[in-house]
Amino acid sequence: MSNNELNFGSLVSVIEQTHQHFQQQAVKAVNVSLTVRNWLVGYFIVTFEQKGEDRAAYGSKLLSNLAESSKNIKGFDERSFRNFRMFYKLYPHLQTYIASNLPEIPIWGSLTTELSLNHENEGFAIMQSLTTESKSLDFLVPAEKMVSQLSYSHIEQLLPIQDPLKRAFYEVECIKGIWSVRELKRQINSLYFERCGMSLKPELLSEITQNNIRPETPSEMVKSVYVFEFLGLKVKDAAEEKDLETALLDHLQEFMLEMGHGFCFEYRQKRILIDDEYFFVDLVFYHRILKCHVIVELKIDAFKQEHMGQLNTYVAFYNAEVKREDDNPAIGILLCTEKGKKLVEYATAGMDQQLFVSKYLLELPKKEQLEAFIQKELEKLK
Repeated sequence: MSNNELNFGSLVSVIEQTHQHFQQQAVKAVNVSLTVRNWLVGYFIVTFEQKGEDRAAYGSKLLSNLAESSKNIKGFDERSFRNFRMFYKLYPHLQTYIASNLPEIPIWGSLTTELSLNHENEGFAIMQSLTTESKSLDFLVPAEKMVSQLSYSHIEQLLPIQDPLKRAFYEVECIKGIWSVRELKRQINSLYFERCGMSLKPELLSEITQNNIRPETPSEMVKSVYVFEFLGLKVKDAAEEKDLETALLDHLQEFMLEMGHGFCFEYRQKRILIDDEYFFVDLVFYHRILKCHVIVELKIDAFKQEHMGQLNTYVAFYNAEVKREDDNPAIGILLCTEKGKKLVEYATAGMDQQLFVSKYLLELPKKEQLEAFIQKELEKLK
């Protein structure tokens, strides 16, 4: 762009494009580092299981012991280590790319050599024998594309797929369409691979599918929980100041406490694990009068049935995994907001409807109070 072509509108445009370009590059750099780290951790685990001097002392308890000893590293738990190991086993061909891109740090010297040699000698054969999934080597997406185009959050969605061809299909489609993690998960759940196999013109189905997908923006990419943990951040640290949900949750937490009625704050964005998938509960309180947990979910949306289903799942989880014998069943409060309509619903999964419902209605905020709170806060944020 020459100087005589630069007007105010084009100035704003070129600044925005420059920002978006480098923001995206920064996010990609973080995601590549995260992917490489996780593959290497998987490599170290498998190497220890095969050659570690004291491996017999740990046996099947290795991952749980690792989790216990790595509490100071945010995001490392037994499930993470299990997935890192699987990541290494399913994608051994990433080793050459990773070895050639390790930073210039003395500790990596011998590792770089070992990884490079493993690709050509007995070490590579050992890796292939580690898993029945070695047949996946027949369907290889280039290592550079895997690491640079897919985040680790994408890869985690691919790990449970046992069929190598099916896994490679989603890798290719995801890279080609620049899918978000959410989109990849949606396409897997919609049986996109199977539907392509049944279609007379799979290329037409692929074209239609790809044309209907909106690429992920840098701001969406940076919200990855893995990225937050890798950088040592809390979700709130990277939240935009005017983010509606964050602002409402900030004030909702204060509102619930100021109301009295026995609310004791426990967690914000509480992470829970259900069927190997993480979920985040907006707010968790313990009610000292009702002697139960109170789960609060806020949806910046109109009410949908799946919102109540999700809240009921959280309530059931607390009843099964957290509730002590002397606690009463957990209670859920769902707050939905939409212009012109505010909705509050209560979830009472597994609760004795006859005895407890009438009691908790006396102690919890009235629906009208919560609706008035939402209305007031939304007015402030206009």
